[in-house]
Amino acid sequence: MKSDFLKYQGQTTPHPLGIEISHANGSYIYSTSGKEYLDFVAGVSANSLGHNHPKVKKAINEQLEKYTHIMVYGEFIQKPQLELCKALAATLPESLSSVYLVNSGTEATEGALKLAKRFTGRAEIIAGNNAYHGNTMGAMSICGAEEQNRAFRPLIPGSRFIHFNNEADLAKITTKTAGVILETIQGGGGFIEPTNNYLQKIKQRCEEVGALLILDEIQTGIGRTGTFWGFENYNVTPDIIITGKGLGGGMPIGAFISSYEIMNTLKNNPKLGHITTFGGHPVIAAAGLATVQEILSSNLIEETKRKEQLIKKHLKHPKIREIRGKGLMLALILETPEMADNVILNCLENGLILFWLLYEKRAVRITPPLTISDKELIKGCEILTNILDNA
Repeated sequence: MKSDFLKYQGQTTPHPLGIEISHANGSYIYSTSGKEYLDFVAGVSANSLGHNHPKVKKAINEQLEKYTHIMVYGEFIQKPQLELCKALAATLPESLSSVYLVNSGTEATEGALKLAKRFTGRAEIIAGNNAYHGNTMGAMSICGAEEQNRAFRPLIPGSRFIHFNNEADLAKITTKTAGVILETIQGGGGFIEPTNNYLQKIKQRCEEVGALLILDEIQTGIGRTGTFWGFENYNVTPDIIITGKGLGGGMPIGAFISSYEIMNTLKNNPKLGHITTFGGHPVIAAAGLATVQEILSSNLIEETKRKEQLIKKHLKHPKIREIRGKGLMLALILETPEMADNVILNCLENGLILFWLLYEKRAVRITPPLTISDKELIKGCEILTNILDNA
C-alpha cells in the first residue's frame, strides 16, 4: 500500500511517516501490522476527544439517518447547524453572537479577513511574523514566513507584519488597518504566549484607530488551554474569532464568529459576501455539537490544567531547555533541530506519536487528546525521557 500511497496520493513532504493505519480508539492509533501507538499529537490538536469517541460517533450516526447535505449554507434551517451556532455563542461574551460555519480553519481565516475588510472599508491587514493561519493564498499572505511563501508569490497585497509581543510595533496599526490577526498563542513559531498584557494592548490600539482584532483560536480554542477559548486566559475580547481543529471532534470544520452588526455586512452590497456549499454540513455540525457539549458538561477543561502540570512534573530533563505553551498545547524546546528530529522519530519507533512545529525547528509538539488518562500521559513521558537519555 505504501508504494500506491506515494504514487497516487499528493504528498506534502519528501519523507512522510508512512504508517499504514488499521484503526484508532481513545488515545491510541493502530497500524495494519498490529503495532500500537500512543497519540501525543491528536491529529495536530484536532481530535480533542480522542479517536472514535462514542458520543461523537452516536451523533454522526443519528444524523446520517435523517439527512446529509441539503442546500448551500445559510438557505435552509438545519437543526445541527443552528444548535452548534447557539452552543458556541453561549460560551462567548454577548458581543460575539453570530457564527458562520465553514469547512476548515483556513476557510475561517479567509472569511474573517473578508469580514474585517467589508466592515471597515479598509484594505490593510496586520499579522504576526512566523504566524500560521492556514495554507490558502489569503491565509498564506498573513503568515509572514518567507521560506513557505516565496514559491507562491505574488500573494494577496496589503499585508504588514509585526513581531509577537513587541510593543514597539503597535504604532504600525493605523487608520489604514482593517484588522489585526494574531494567534492567541503563536503556534508554528514555537507555542509562544502573549506577555505583559500584550493582547490587551493590541485591542486598545485597534479601538483607537478603528481596526478590528481577529484572534485565531484554531488551536487554542475548544478547551485545549484550560479554558474553553484561549483568549479567556489573557483578559481580552476580540472582534472576530476563528476556530476549527478541535471543534469537530475529528471531523473537518471551521467557523468565524463576530457580532451581529459586523457579521451582517456580508449579507448586502454585495449579497453573498461569503458563501460555501458544504460549510456547516449537518453530519459534521452534529459531531461538533456533541464535542462542544461533552467538553462543557465534563471536567475536561479543568483537568487540562492539571494534566499540564503532570506532564511538566514527568518531563524534567537536562536536554529540555524549556516547555512552552498552556494546558495540553505544549512544546518541548530542545538543544538543536537535529535533536528534535531524533527524538520524534525514535519515539515513533517506540510507539509514541510526537510531531514538529512549522518554524521552531527545536520544538517537539505535545498536544494529546483532552481525554488522555494520567496513566497514558505518564507512559508517554517515560518513553520520551528514555529517548532523551540517548539523544
